[in-house]
Amino acid sequence: MRRRSVLLAVPAGLLTLAGCGDDENNKDKKVKADKADTSKSPEAQPSGKIVTGPLPEITKGTEFGQKPTVAKGPGKPSPDLAVKTLIPGRGETVVKGDFLQVNYLGQIWKDGKVFDNSYDRGKPAIFPIGIGKVIPGWDQALVGKKVNSRVQLAAPPALGYGSEGNADAGIKGDDTLVFVVDIIGTFNTKSSANGKEVKQEDEALPVVSTNTDGKAPTIELPKGKAPTKLVSNYVLEGDGDELKESDAVMVQYKGVLWDGGKEFDSSYASKQLAQFSLQQVVPGWTKGLAGKKTGSRVLIVVPPDMGYGKQAKGGIPANSTLVFTVDILAIL
Repeated sequence: MRRRSVLLAVPAGLLTLAGCGDDENNKDKKVKADKADTSKSPEAQPSGKIVTGPLPEITKGTEFGQKPTVAKGPGKPSPDLAVKTLIPGRGETVVKGDFLQVNYLGQIWKDGKVFDNSYDRGKPAIFPIGIGKVIPGWDQALVGKKVNSRVQLAAPPALGYGSEGNADAGIKGDDTLVFVVDIIGTFNTKSSANGKEVKQEDEALPVVSTNTDGKAPTIELPKGKAPTKLVSNYVLEGDGDELKESDAVMVQYKGVLWDGGKEFDSSYASKQLAQFSLQQVVPGWTKGLAGKKTGSRVLIVVPPDMGYGKQAKGGIPANSTLVFTVDILAIL
């Protein structure tokens, strides 16, 4: 059984495709950090400053991406948030409101007890940063950092779980929490695929633009008849992990009708990244994205029998062939 994360809150209002519900990963037990009661904390309240120490020593796993082993806290922790960039990254800067993709380990200052880590789960965590969906110490420490950075922080009780602590994780109301965080990616409505361009040579298929500026790609439709079988081709081929049919994903996408080219759905137009399980979308998406790599842009042409069939849905007439461009940003 996959260990449940105690750090994150369930992101609110996630956009899903084809009337889906929340993705399977949201079944994990989460904690809404913004409800922590800090008013009765027995510890000194933080001043609002961010200091550089003290912080425990990392004794093993010192490289980016390696699971760290961290010593227990050296003496008394600071009442303020302590933050240090151990490995500076050169990627994009994390902005308030971004979806942050990280690996992390969390432990208690006084005894070094590890209460949560994503490394053992074998899958990074993704969550909104800077808007109260995680503990305040994370919101304050990670905004402004760069992708591919390793950051260590020590959050006092008032910037963690407050005086109530978190009994399920073994965290008491006076515990300072220590984290090591590897920032893998950061995503927002300007995010695009970053793969290598693949030639689009079949004149019977739509042509999708290869822009990576965060704007919606264009889809140029051919004049001929729609294909009767599913089409799933790379436009930009990324080098990330391949999707499985059981995965949940974060994407940018746009959908148009083969007949006439009318746009019926788009994450670009809604200004929200889409998150969903591949088990909760039309079969054309499930089959069309399975096996494709993260970081890719994919053209999917969905025939009626793998879309909505004889059922009209929203602005989609019955028996419609659907054309999508999908940027695969991350596996959730």
